[in-house]
Amino acid sequence: MPHISVKCYPGRTEEQKRILAQRITNDVMEVLDCPEKSVSVSIQEITQDKWDVEVWDKEIEPQKEYLYKKPGYTKE
Repeated sequence: MPHISVKCYPGRTEEQKRILAQRITNDVMEVLDCPEKSVSVSIQEITQDKWDVEVWDKEIEPQKEYLYKKPGYTKE
């Protein structure tokens, strides 16, 4: 039951988020060989001023051993 959580700065349209969720779903189904009903995707917008506290400090840094794609930036 793959669940994918996307966090990004605000500003994307609902259409962009819908397309992203569908493309992620399609790729997960193909790569992990699972049915669409098993996949869930959430998209949460985090403002720039909260990014370090909400994303970097809670998810990126403490879980860096699980990152298969590391960010090309560091905490400011």
